[in-house]
Amino acid sequence: MAVNNPYIWGTGRRKTSTARVRIKPGTGKFIVNGREFEQFFCTDDTRRQALHALVVTETRNNYDIWVNVIGGGITGQAGAVSLGVARALLSENENFDKLLREHGLLTRDSREVERKKYGRHKARRSTQFSKR
Repeated sequence: MAVNNPYIWGTGRRKTSTARVRIKPGTGKFIVNGREFEQFFCTDDTRRQALHALVVTETRNNYDIWVNVIGGGITGQAGAVSLGVARALLSENENFDKLLREHGLLTRDSREVERKKYGRHKARRSTQFSKR
C-alpha cells in the first residue's frame, strides 16, 4: 500500500550534528526544532550557511521547511541543516544537481574533532617543558 506523502526528506550531518529536513512546496516558512528560523540561528553567519542551498537555487520562498537538528554546537547544526536542505532539494528537482555541486553543497564535511590522548592536555597539546 503506497502512502501519499507530500514531504521530501533530506538528512545532513556536520561534526557531531544531525539534521532531519522535511520540505514541501509552500510559502517559505522555516521551522527549526519548533522555533522560527531567526530565533534558532541568531548570528548572520549561521543563518547564511543554513540558507545557502535555498539562495543558490533561488527557491527561498517556494518551500516550507521543517528541521529537527540534534547534537553539536550551533555552527555544526547550521552546516547539517545546509546539507539536509540541499539533499532534499535535489530529490525534489534533479536539475539542481550541477548548481548545488558547483557550490559544494552536496559534499559532507567529514572533519571531526581529534580524540584526546592520555598524558596530554588535549589531542596534541603536551605538558609545559621544564628544563630544571
